Amino acid sequence: MNSFGRMLKMQIFGESHGQGVGILLDGVPAGLSLSEKDFIKDIERRNPNIKGTTARKELDIPLFFSGVFKGKTTGSPLLICFINQDVDSSTYEKIKNTPRPGYADFTSWLKSGGFADYRGGGHFSGRITVGLVAAGVVAKKLLGDIKIEAVAKVNATLLESAINSGNSLGGIVECKIKGVPAGIGEPFFDSLESLISHAAFSIPGVKAIEFGVGFKAAFMNGSEYNDIILDAKGKTKTNNAGGINGGISNGNEINFKVAIRPSASIAIVQETIDFSSGKKSKIKTEGRHDVCFALRVPVSLEAVTALVLADLMLCEQKIKRVL
Repeated sequence: MNSFGRMLKMQIFGESHGQGVGILLDGVPAGLSLSEKDFIKDIERRNPNIKGTTARKELDIPLFFSGVFKGKTTGSPLLICFINQDVDSSTYEKIKNTPRPGYADFTSWLKSGGFADYRGGGHFSGRITVGLVAAGVVAKKLLGDIKIEAVAKVNATLLESAINSGNSLGGIVECKIKGVPAGIGEPFFDSLESLISHAAFSIPGVKAIEFGVGFKAAFMNGSEYNDIILDAKGKTKTNNAGGINGGISNGNEINFKVAIRPSASIAIVQETIDFSSGKKSKIKTEGRHDVCFALRVPVSLEAVTALVLADLMLCEQKIKRVL
C-alpha cells in the first residue's frame, strides 16, 4: 500500500512523468504555521544541484490543495502537490519493452500485468521522494527542538570515475537525531528501529540499514558492546546501541546508517530480455539520470525519520496543539 503511519498518516501519490507528485497527510494538528517558505530549504537540498546528479530541473513549488487556511493548518487532511514540468519521456519509449537490470521495470511490469507507467520509472522513481520531503517539513515542525541531520558519504574518486565512464555509484547515508526523549517506541512490531527501517526502505535505492555499531556487534563481546549507564537520565558511556534499547529510545543520541545502491540507469550496454518477444536483448540507458542517487538521499531520510518520530510522539501525546 502507499500509506504509512497511525496518528500521522501519510499517503503518497504520483508518477515521475505524470501530472505531478505529492502527499496527503492526515492527523496534522490544527494551528501549525505553514507556508511555501517553510519548504524551500529542504526542497532545494533534494533537487539536483551537485555534480553526479540528474540534469532534470523541477521548480517544485508546493501547492496546498487542502488543510491550510490563512497560513495555518486546519486539522483536516493536508494535501500537497508538486507539478511535473521538466519532463522528457522520449528515451523511455525506446526501452519500454526492455527492463533495466537492477531497477523495478521487470517487477512493476509483472505486478501490474503490463500496465505500469514506465516513463521515468513511474511510481517507483526517486522523483516521488519530493512528497516524502514535503511531509518531513511538516513533521519536523511538529517535533520542535528535536534535531535530525543526515549526511551522504561518497567516495569522490569513485564518483568521478563513474561519471566519466557512464557508470553509477552507491553510497552511505548516516543519520543522527538529538533531543528525542526516552520512552519513545514500542516493543516488537512497532519498535523504533522497526518503524524507522520501514520508512527508510520506502526511499528508492535503500538496500541495508544498521543502528549504532550495527553489524560490528556480531563480532563483539557483551563487555565491549554494552553501554554503561552513567546517570538516572539514562546517559551512557558509549552508544553502541544507537540510542535505542528494546525498541524504545533511551535518551541518548539516536544514530543509524543506510546503504544506497548504485543507480540502475547507466550508459553501459547490459543484457536483459524483451517483453514483446520473450527473447534476450541488450539495453543502454540514455537520458537524464543520477550517477549517484545517494547524494540526494539525506533530506529524504531526515523526512521519513521525522514522520516516524512525530507519529510515535502523537501516539504518546507528546505533541499537543501547536497554536
